[in-house]
Amino acid sequence: MVEGIEQFNDIRPYEPEEMKQAFNDLLNDRQFNLIMKGFAPWLPKFLRNGLLRLAFVGVKSPLDFQRRFMKPVVNYVIRKHTDGCTFEGSLLPDDKRGPRYTFVSNHRDIVLDSAFLDLLLFKHDYPTTVEIGIGDNLLIYPWIKRLVRMNKAFTVRRGLSAHEMFESSQLMSRYIHFAVTKKRENIWIAQREGRAKDSDDRTQESVLKMMAMGGDLKELNIVPLTISYEFDPCDYLKAQEFQQKRDNPAFKKSKQDDLDNMKTGIFGYKGRVTYHCGTPINQWIGELDGLPKNEFYAQLAQRMDKEIHRGYTLYPCNYIALDELNGNTEQSAYYTAADRQRFEAYLNGQLAKIKLTNKDESFLRRKMLEMYANPAINKGKVISES
Repeated sequence: MVEGIEQFNDIRPYEPEEMKQAFNDLLNDRQFNLIMKGFAPWLPKFLRNGLLRLAFVGVKSPLDFQRRFMKPVVNYVIRKHTDGCTFEGSLLPDDKRGPRYTFVSNHRDIVLDSAFLDLLLFKHDYPTTVEIGIGDNLLIYPWIKRLVRMNKAFTVRRGLSAHEMFESSQLMSRYIHFAVTKKRENIWIAQREGRAKDSDDRTQESVLKMMAMGGDLKELNIVPLTISYEFDPCDYLKAQEFQQKRDNPAFKKSKQDDLDNMKTGIFGYKGRVTYHCGTPINQWIGELDGLPKNEFYAQLAQRMDKEIHRGYTLYPCNYIALDELNGNTEQSAYYTAADRQRFEAYLNGQLAKIKLTNKDESFLRRKMLEMYANPAINKGKVISES
């Protein structure tokens, strides 16, 4: 193990020497076996686990696990549930001795945001992928926690008191610095806690402050990253939640709702997906030196937002949604009548999936249009200010 890692035992991913035991524990987990049985109900348990053990031969680390098990799965998701996943922007050096990065991105999918990024890093022969933070609210079964730790995830504790939250944030920040500088791992972290359900992506200053607790921000080599989906498979679930919260301000999603969102996000249709690496903040963060602390974080968050917004890939649906909200055709140069017809059919299909007893069609439709219009609005503002 890397020297000093013991202080992070409560939250860190597995180390290479722990992988074999973790895998055995996974195969002995009753709930995990039920899940596996669902994929191949005709296969006896001893054969199924025997095949998994055979596939695990030679897996010595979480990175090996990702190559062997996760890479083919994610490639399958891209082939089956997207119209292609592309990467653009400044490519990172693939020098094995080069720096590691902390990718701070807008948040579209708890599982796939980092998984698609891992494929980018594999594709460019980068020496390692990313470690990610996953909220413990999603780790509702032991097998899920075990599996994500094998897949380079560290735990983010949720639902804490103010004092506990401060201590937890300190520990996580120290771990992120430790991972980048000592373990020489990349990190992926969302720009805010939870997804922006209306796609109005904004960096929370608290996330930046948390990352600064464990050391100098510059040593994290932060890269603003933009994730653009043509279609968000969870859009109707987000719209539904908007109405549920409007009608009952105390409404909270259940753990099952979280799992349903994860499943829909992975297996739902996403259309085209694009990742864009912005300018690493070390190239401009020096311009903020000397600012009072609060103003520093406010300016840093705003600059990161501009990088993320500038990096959006806009699709016809973004422009159509903006025109529909504004009741005009100012963006019509960016889409055709066929594009509009397709998006209209898509919206109607998604709205039909919402099963609320007091379903407010016009409210739900407006919320979905806002999700698709906001990236176009935000990118437009950055371009007009340039």
